Amino acid sequence: MRPPSVDALARSLADTGLPHPLLVDAARAAIAEGIGESSADDDVAGTAGAGNDDDGSDVADRARRHALTTARTLLQPVVNATGVLLHTNLGRAPLGVELAASYTNLELDLSSGRRGSRHAHAAALLARLCDAEDAIVVNNGAAAVLLVLAALAADRGAAVSRGELVEIGGGFRVPEVMEQSGARLVEVGTTNRTRASDFAAALDRPHHDIALILKVHQSNYRIVGFTEHVDVGDLASLGVPVVADIGSGLIDAACPWLDDGPPAWLAGEPAARQCLADGAALVTFSGDKLFGGPQAGIIAGRADLVERCARHPLARALRPGGLVLHALQEVAMAYLRRDGRAIDFWRMASQDTAGLEQRARTLAAEAQVGETAAMASVPGGGTLPGVEIDSWGVVLDGDHAAALRRATPPVIARVNDHRTWLDLRTVAPADDRHLIVALSALR
Repeated sequence: MRPPSVDALARSLADTGLPHPLLVDAARAAIAEGIGESSADDDVAGTAGAGNDDDGSDVADRARRHALTTARTLLQPVVNATGVLLHTNLGRAPLGVELAASYTNLELDLSSGRRGSRHAHAAALLARLCDAEDAIVVNNGAAAVLLVLAALAADRGAAVSRGELVEIGGGFRVPEVMEQSGARLVEVGTTNRTRASDFAAALDRPHHDIALILKVHQSNYRIVGFTEHVDVGDLASLGVPVVADIGSGLIDAACPWLDDGPPAWLAGEPAARQCLADGAALVTFSGDKLFGGPQAGIIAGRADLVERCARHPLARALRPGGLVLHALQEVAMAYLRRDGRAIDFWRMASQDTAGLEQRARTLAAEAQVGETAAMASVPGGGTLPGVEIDSWGVVLDGDHAAALRRATPPVIARVNDHRTWLDLRTVAPADDRHLIVALSALR
C-alpha cells in the first residue's frame, strides 16, 4: 500500500484547530514513523520490499497524536487546582485584561502633540500608589535590580547583608546580578545576624566606596532562631541611599483595597509604601506577584534616582511593551479605586472558606467522584514562605494528574501521598463546570 497523501492526511486533522502548515508537519512525521516501523519489521523478517504497507487508520491515528502534541505545547488557558495562588509554572498572578486592536498614545503627549514617555502612564500611577516621587517600569523584577545597580553603583560598592545574598527561582542570584551590573559586592554581617553597626563599619572604610545599601527581601526562605537584621529606617540613617528589593510587590501593608483590611497571613510582609516612608530611596518589586499584574519590574522612589535609571542605556533594552504597560495601568486603576475584587489574585486570596466548602461539596456530588476535604493553599511565586491559607477542595485516591492534564481545558492538580488534591481557592467559579466534566471522566 502506498503511503497516504500528506495533504489529504493534513486536511483530515482540520478539526484540531491548528494551521495547515503545522498539520502538514504532523502528517509527514506520522508517515515517516510508519515507513520506519515497516522497514524495521522488514529487517527482522528478511522480506525486503514489504515496507510500503501501512494501515491507513494507523497513520491517521499517529498524525492526530502528533497534531495534539503540538497543540498542547502552545500557550492556552488551564485550570489551576493546585492551591498555589502565584504558580510560577502557570504564569503567576492570573490576569484578565482586554485591549482592542488600536493605536495608543504610548509615547505621545496628547496635550502638546509632541513625543512623550512610556513612563507617563502606568509608571505615574504606580508612583501614586507607592507615594513615591517617580517610578519606572522594566520587564521583570530581576531587571529592576540590575538596572538600579548599573545606574547607581557601577564601579562602586553596594553593601548587602550576607543573610540576604539570596537565590530565587530561575537561578536569580544576587551576587551574580551585581557582577553583571558592574557594581562591586560588599558583604556585611553574617548569615544569621547583621547589625546597623556592621554597615556603618563598612561605610567607614574608604576603599569600599559604597554607593548604596541593597536590602533584599528573603522571598522564598526564612532564617529562624538566633537572628538579627536591620530595618530600612535604621539603614536610611547611615547616609547613603537604601534600595529595598521587596520582591513580592505588596503595595501597601494596610491593604485599603480589601474591605476587611490586611489578612493575617500577610503579617510581616514588606510593602512599597511603608518602605519608602521609612526612608528607602528606592523600592523594586515584581508586577506579577502580590501586585497581581503582568510580568514586570517596578522601580519607585526618589525622582533623581529614578531619572538616572531611566537615562541608563540598559533602560531601553529592559523596557516593556505597550500591552504590559496597559495591563499594569488597569491593575493600578483598580487599586486606586480600592476595588480588590477587580484584581484576580486578591479576589481568590480573600475568598471565605465557607463558600469554598460549599463549592467543593457541589463538585463532588455532581461529578460523583472523590470526597471533600479541608486544604491549605499557599501564596507561591517565591513569596511568604511557610505561609498557608485555609481552603477547601476535592481529593481522590490515586494519582490522576496526567489524566486531568488531558482534559479540555487542562486541569492542573497536585499529588501527595498517592492522592490527587484539587484546591478550589485557585479555581475561578466559572471553571467549576470544567472541573465537573474532568472529574466525571475519571469514574
